[in-house]
Amino acid sequence: MSDFIFSLNVTMPIFLVMVIGWALKQIGMLDDHFVSVANKFNFKVTLPFMVFQDIAAVNIREVFDLKFVLFCAISTSICFWEIWGAVKVFLKDKGLRGAFVQASFRSSAAVMGLAFISNIYGSSAMGPLMIIGAVPLYNIYSVLVLTFEADTEEKDTGKIKEACINIVKNPIIIAIALGLVASFFQLDFPVMVDKTISNVAKMATPLALIALGAGFEGKKALAKIKPTIWASAIKLVIQPLVFLPVAVKMGFTGEQLIAILIMLAAPATPSCYIMAKNMKNDGVLTASIVVMTTLLAAFTLTGWIYLLKMLALI
Repeated sequence: MSDFIFSLNVTMPIFLVMVIGWALKQIGMLDDHFVSVANKFNFKVTLPFMVFQDIAAVNIREVFDLKFVLFCAISTSICFWEIWGAVKVFLKDKGLRGAFVQASFRSSAAVMGLAFISNIYGSSAMGPLMIIGAVPLYNIYSVLVLTFEADTEEKDTGKIKEACINIVKNPIIIAIALGLVASFFQLDFPVMVDKTISNVAKMATPLALIALGAGFEGKKALAKIKPTIWASAIKLVIQPLVFLPVAVKMGFTGEQLIAILIMLAAPATPSCYIMAKNMKNDGVLTASIVVMTTLLAAFTLTGWIYLLKMLALI
């Protein structure tokens, strides 16, 4: 019972913040315009600040774990290419493919991941290292699949150029690159700059959770239900079922295993919807997957954490 209570104490506070966002939407304090602006503000401002701060605060030369980072990068890559390959065969509606692939493999690692790791371990170097290994690939692969599966008549050569431009302009990738530079050279910013970065970064997680809750619409979860269920199963169950035993076999435990679990089994990130809409992919399917994975993750993540705790792996 104590292991189950431990698991609930990790997961429920995060999801209760989303419930607050949903409740505020129901009473009219928040609206769709707030959700749209908040998601855009998070994606372009607060999340990059948070990612930069978390990476810059770590002495990358001391804590860098090549084995761990490579595991995150390789498992993310395998998930992406396997899902995209399977979708090419089994999902005949091309208009759904980009949205399905992105929401199936891409976790809310920066927002949900760091929140979960912080709830369990407080400050941890494994969260930033997981971000280094996975989040750049999340963004690069998402741009690729959304560009090539977009509902446009543009030729592939034009899409390659567009994808490269979108990758270079991605604010999360820029923040990771700047954070790595600051971490490697151990740059010491003035107190005024540090506090400004910290104040903006602190907004990222609670604002993202409130916006996610406020944007939750039950009707969208019923739209295109079959691909939504399949994508949710891949995201929350199949990926961790395949890769967690491999991670344990490779000797990962504690913070490392929690970071890997979040990378594999956290719900689809709200930025999936923003990118899908902006890049002419199916926004309805993306929203449906984000909603369902967010709802079900309260139970699946609790179950995974309970299992790892029961096996004394965390």
